[in-house]
Amino acid sequence: MTENQIRQTAMRQSAIDLNCQPDDFLKSENVMVYSKTNPAARKYLELPFACNLVSYGTNLVASVQEQYEEIVRRYIDTCRPEHCFETPNLHLLDQAFQPYGQRVCFMAEYFLPVPALLKQTDCGYELRVMQQTDFADLYVDAWSNALCEKRKELDVLGVGAFDHGELVGLAACSADCDTMWQIGVDVSEDYRRQGIARALTGKLALLILERGRTPFYCAAWSNLKSVRNAISSGFRPAWAELTVKPQQLVDEINKVESVRGKTATETVC
Repeated sequence: MTENQIRQTAMRQSAIDLNCQPDDFLKSENVMVYSKTNPAARKYLELPFACNLVSYGTNLVASVQEQYEEIVRRYIDTCRPEHCFETPNLHLLDQAFQPYGQRVCFMAEYFLPVPALLKQTDCGYELRVMQQTDFADLYVDAWSNALCEKRKELDVLGVGAFDHGELVGLAACSADCDTMWQIGVDVSEDYRRQGIARALTGKLALLILERGRTPFYCAAWSNLKSVRNAISSGFRPAWAELTVKPQQLVDEINKVESVRGKTATETVC
């Protein structure tokens, strides 16, 4: 699979998710479409979107419910695509949605592999390929980035790093749609900064490609350690995404994050 084929696969899937055409992401002007449900969309998406913005770097595609069309069109026609994903412009969109009980919620950068840069590296620990049956006892906080308890059935493949039989690092992927599997990775605190995350991510990406799927990786742009891992593993930035969600969900997430002692800049991917 070439770098261009990987990018085309991602744009086709984004088009399914947003209810648009793949070439809409390559147009010089911004595009707006109405969101609707689609069984081929990524499994974790809750459709239809109130508002979801996606940019592959050329323009911006907005997928919205019809009642919010005017709000979003005014926003994307006023701001440059790259500025639509950052403050201070972002305050305009958030304020416009507040009267409807909606808020800007998730923002993330997505990465795709560059085949020529992918390679298996040695981290000094035993690496084992793991299957779905191996994950049964691993749905705990320590591996919550690699695995998702709410969607166990999608966690299909992983690579673990072991120190004398003890699991110290795990990269796993969820089969979020037919063509693309998303990678998440965790490393035990005492074993970080030893290249384990890079070794796990790179090996898992190669295994996914061998199975005819496209690996992808998500990170908040403020999560620099995750971004560095993506880049060092052979991935490069591919698209940015922003989603508006109900106020109630935003409040619930903030309560959970406050209890965990995390900062408000961390996003859930």
